[in-house]
Amino acid sequence: MPSPDRLVILDRDGVINQDSDAYVKSLDEFHPYPSAIAAIGRLSRAGWTVAVATNQSGIARGYYSEATLGEMHAELRRRVTEAGGELAHIAYCPHGPDDHCDCRKPLPGLLEQIRVALGLESLAGSWMVGDSLRDLQAGETQGCRNVLVKTGKGERTLAKHPELAAPGSKTGVFNDLAGFVDWLLTKQPR
Repeated sequence: MPSPDRLVILDRDGVINQDSDAYVKSLDEFHPYPSAIAAIGRLSRAGWTVAVATNQSGIARGYYSEATLGEMHAELRRRVTEAGGELAHIAYCPHGPDDHCDCRKPLPGLLEQIRVALGLESLAGSWMVGDSLRDLQAGETQGCRNVLVKTGKGERTLAKHPELAAPGSKTGVFNDLAGFVDWLLTKQPR
């Protein structure tokens, strides 16, 4: 059974794959960062559990279907498997900002889905890796240790919230997912 202190939860767009202000709407527009896929593989091989928590309001907006999202996630799983890794769970929110759901980050619903799916009592001590403030806020609700990556919207987030990188901040800031994984596997080897 997974342990919270060996769990890394990843946002998808901007962390694992290239983000788009026009939404990632099809498999053709889904472009994972090769270094991120390799990093997930390295985490898995080192005994870490990896899950994904992603807002996908493009479904509610009619830009793509849940079936299309399923194709993107099947391709993501295929690439991660090729890299020697595994995704334990992918939780996604298909709702729009006005749907009043409990799963759209920064609300805790997606992380709660991951907690239940993995059979954990708590996510306290897990890692939440994102490129936006809402990712970090969702992680905080569950006692996660937060990491901001500069890929995707990360640089914009850092420009708006420089306190995230200030001395004494509890948020780790890394250039990309691979940089975080390099640090994590050095800091907390098997």
